Amino acid sequence: MSMIAEDAAVRGVREAIAGARRVVVKAGSSSLTTPQGAIAADRIDALVDVLAAGKSAGRDIVFVSSGAIAAGLGPLGLTRRPPDLATQQAAASVGQGLLVARYTSSFARHGMRVGQVLLTADDMMRRAHHRNAQRTLEQLLALGIVPIVNENDTVATDEIRFGDNDRLAALVTHLVRADALILLSDVDALYTGDPRRPGTRRITEVRGPADLTEVELGGSGRVGTGGMVTKVEAARIAGGASVPVVLTNAASAAAAMAGEPVGTYFHPEARRPSTRLLWLAHATTGQGRLLLDPGAVDAVVRRRKSLLPAGLTGVEGDFNAGDPVDVVDGNGRVVARGLVNYDAGEIPSLMGRSTRWLARELGPEYEREIIHRDDLVILDRRQGEGAR
Repeated sequence: MSMIAEDAAVRGVREAIAGARRVVVKAGSSSLTTPQGAIAADRIDALVDVLAAGKSAGRDIVFVSSGAIAAGLGPLGLTRRPPDLATQQAAASVGQGLLVARYTSSFARHGMRVGQVLLTADDMMRRAHHRNAQRTLEQLLALGIVPIVNENDTVATDEIRFGDNDRLAALVTHLVRADALILLSDVDALYTGDPRRPGTRRITEVRGPADLTEVELGGSGRVGTGGMVTKVEAARIAGGASVPVVLTNAASAAAAMAGEPVGTYFHPEARRPSTRLLWLAHATTGQGRLLLDPGAVDAVVRRRKSLLPAGLTGVEGDFNAGDPVDVVDGNGRVVARGLVNYDAGEIPSLMGRSTRWLARELGPEYEREIIHRDDLVILDRRQGEGAR
């Protein structure tokens, strides 16, 4: 295929990006700050010009911005990202205000206003918090405000190291039911390895895991925390919600939003699951584990049945009824996640029993599933095939 024909083919599959009404754009620390930790005003202004143009064209723009910790390094007299959590949080506290002030000033040049939204993993995992965040973002967009979303690094713990906000951007894409996600990095596309090495190949499209078999995922920036592995994972999460993703650099942001053949295009899955199942699969963490026999794995994964007590072989962890728990096969692989109907302490006495027997011996309130199929999301369909 000639270069012209190849570019035309790529443009064809990117019509979904060009026509997206609601777009989430994520930029990493290296795109927004200098290596010394100062805010790169010229780069921010250039990116804001692109986002403002999209908004002026009638699109809803949600901007997920890293850089709070990096922006706080200079004012604190630090030359590199501190290793301890307390100093990271102090840097984020200083840097977040500077960063939002810069965005406020930059968008004001276009007569636009911004609103800061700080989230933690806990806000995504707790269903009530999740809905509150969703309502806030929807209202900001309805009012014509550009939401500037960042992780709440001043109070975050484990999630502060998660991956340069890539996963947060994918979850925000779910949250606002966006039509496209654009990930801006310090490289122009996904490569099979370090693009500075001879023989490294640029990947134009990713249709599935087979296209990633040659890719060496890794490498993180000096002021950020993410690498290509977190960006690929974010693309997988968004793609699972039927959202197309483009990975490129900040200099190509305008071209990416226009659907031009820049960066790497991640094809979305055809079907979009319900928001509830997307939340359960990607925004929650299992608070415990339920171990299943092969027959139960087959019933849950392949036949999409509810999880019944008869198929349980073990329980791990301390959780309450209503918590998300991981469903595990005989090899220890997580095949599903669901909202459990019993406390962890109740389950051992139920294992291996039929619901009819439990209702007769313990009362009608025990004639219910461990996890109902409507509260169950499959995470690894391959295990269901193996259980046939």
